[in-house]
Amino acid sequence: MYQLKTVQKIPTSLDKAWEFFSSPANLKVITPDYLGFEVTSPLPDKMYEGMFITYKVAPILGIKMNWATEITHISDKKFFVDEQRQGPYKIWHHEHHFKEIDGGLEMTDIVSYLPPFGILGKMAHPIIVKPKLNEIFEYRFQKVEELFGKY
Repeated sequence: MYQLKTVQKIPTSLDKAWEFFSSPANLKVITPDYLGFEVTSPLPDKMYEGMFITYKVAPILGIKMNWATEITHISDKKFFVDEQRQGPYKIWHHEHHFKEIDGGLEMTDIVSYLPPFGILGKMAHPIIVKPKLNEIFEYRFQKVEELFGKY
């Protein structure tokens, strides 16, 4: 298993941040365009435990693939967890944590994941998978700064 952890301080209220990040429709806003990210399931305004979200995404070479995640845990305005049920990873467990701090909030993402294809996935991790995930989360960091400002 591998883990990616990012921490971002955001100069906004917990209510505004939670409203944005708990709306599944906003995932496309903070995802790079080149991934061809497209939600294929109907979306409610707010997520709920047990909710499935299906997407099309093109993580490598523009090849579209299906991805399905389930929202498995929610603690209002504290954290939520999405887990892959179908998609490019063997395991994908993504925790989103929110904590109020002076002048805004601190958002922490923790992604625990395992690439597919056994030993091939392990070999591809340092040259393809890890750099791509870092790039995606760097994009997200910059996009959140554009939307909410710099802390």
